[in-house]
Amino acid sequence: MTVRRLAEKQPASFEFTQENRAWCDDQIAKYPLGRQASAVIPLLWKAQAQNDYWLPQKAIEKVADMLAMPYIRVLEIATFYSMFNLEPVGRHFIQLCGTTPCALRGANDIKAVLEKRIGDQRHVSADGNFAWLEVECLGACCNAPMVQINDDYFEDLTPDSINKLLDDLAAGRPVKVGSQTGRTASEPEPGKGTTLTDATLYDGSVVGAWRTRFDEARASEKVLAEKALAEKASAEKAAAAAAEKKA
Repeated sequence: MTVRRLAEKQPASFEFTQENRAWCDDQIAKYPLGRQASAVIPLLWKAQAQNDYWLPQKAIEKVADMLAMPYIRVLEIATFYSMFNLEPVGRHFIQLCGTTPCALRGANDIKAVLEKRIGDQRHVSADGNFAWLEVECLGACCNAPMVQINDDYFEDLTPDSINKLLDDLAAGRPVKVGSQTGRTASEPEPGKGTTLTDATLYDGSVVGAWRTRFDEARASEKVLAEKALAEKASAEKAAAAAAEKKA
């Protein structure tokens, strides 16, 4: 596990907006008296979302005060979970999945684009728009390669589509969440949805062919086993005859 520390440069204060404070109060009210500390993770998450997706020290202390928790206890939680960003990440924080399914489907090409356009990991671009980080599996393997930007998934990416996505986000234009190739969720790609329309799934030919090969293999094994037994019996009979002749 990597060591996670608070950013060196910190804002002087943090206060929830009126709307977010009301949301926090609703979360706290879900728990019985004496158990309000159970709301610590949603409150930290809301504080991070309000603060351009990173969590400053004053926000951690504000949450601790609201829940009557020692500062160190809330700091332990904020530094333990990687979902909490402890330093600025730009207006659009990009998390690139780099594990095997995405790597096989082109994640390294997406990574090259991010390195070229933004720079090193955890580096905020000069315009303040972007920072990126390679992470472990984000659970969208069927739509690899993919990235999570703030709270949204963008899937089925190519170097061209990630470049366009970055351009649109930087310009403030609306972007399409989810697959960037036009398919819905994890459905087959347009024109490639042949799985359930393949007649061999229903006419028994696939299963039947497999069964035939299986039965043939079993029959062949049986013949070989019978032949081996016959040869063994013949050898034993010959040995017995030779012993009897000697006697």
